Amino acid sequence: MDWTEITVTINVRDIDAVSDIANEVVPYGIYIEDYSSLESEVQEIAHIDLIDEDLLAMDRTKAKVHMYISVEDNPREAVAQISEKLRQAGIDFSVDTLDCADEDWLNNWKQYFNPTPIGEKLLIRPTWRENYDPQGRTVINLDPGLAFGTGTHETTSLCLSVLEKIVSEGKTVLDVGCGSGILAIASLLLGAESAVGVDIDELAVKTSKENAKLNNVSERFTAIHGSFTEKVEGKFDIVVANIVADAIIFLSDSVKQFMKDDSVYIMSGIIDTRVDEVTEAVSKNFEITDKIFLNGWYCLKAKLK
Repeated sequence: MDWTEITVTINVRDIDAVSDIANEVVPYGIYIEDYSSLESEVQEIAHIDLIDEDLLAMDRTKAKVHMYISVEDNPREAVAQISEKLRQAGIDFSVDTLDCADEDWLNNWKQYFNPTPIGEKLLIRPTWRENYDPQGRTVINLDPGLAFGTGTHETTSLCLSVLEKIVSEGKTVLDVGCGSGILAIASLLLGAESAVGVDIDELAVKTSKENAKLNNVSERFTAIHGSFTEKVEGKFDIVVANIVADAIIFLSDSVKQFMKDDSVYIMSGIIDTRVDEVTEAVSKNFEITDKIFLNGWYCLKAKLK
């Protein structure tokens, strides 16, 4: 299949707004080039001062949002829609397009996914990165696939930071909307006895199984395709749902049947503008014990009332 790469160059301050617009028009195949914090990020991840001169020469005031769209989906129309939305938003931009082969589309995004420390104990390693320093952390080997995130988004990072503080030997974990399986797998690597991941997306279930195998935790991990209220049985010590605000509100009544009296419920994927609404809905059945905030996103920690 042939694809067109659409590259929108913008000011760094407009990254979030342009990403939202890009996702409206082309809801797949997006990655962002942003070198504004290059030195600090390299120091944090790699602990080195030596950086390639070509990277140092990059314009730190600009960012690029890359999108891929198949020929059949009319790239020219997508460019027109994105351009019109950016003009309406008053955003300065330039657009370039490049035809590319299927292999480029499948692999180009990987060069921007590097080993990333999360919290105090964990490090996410993409499977294609061979040379890295684990920094004494527990390493999660991850191949997210095209359909799922890399695990470094704020919502996932928040969940992982909470899990590393509460997971201990003998704990059982339920991951609702498991995606790549990263939260369930991290729990097992942190010492949980067993974990169940459930997702309505069949590809997510397949991907999570593969990632469990990569991390040698397959025997303790169960991946289920379908609605968790219909397919999952039992009660768990920890339930985690990294989904979206509407789904968390919808599940606030049914999720309690899968929790023990002293279970912990972790919710993430809640944008700051929805946190009060989610809190109100969840508080009917749960006591919110902690609210953690990071870059516009909230993670809630709760227990049964």
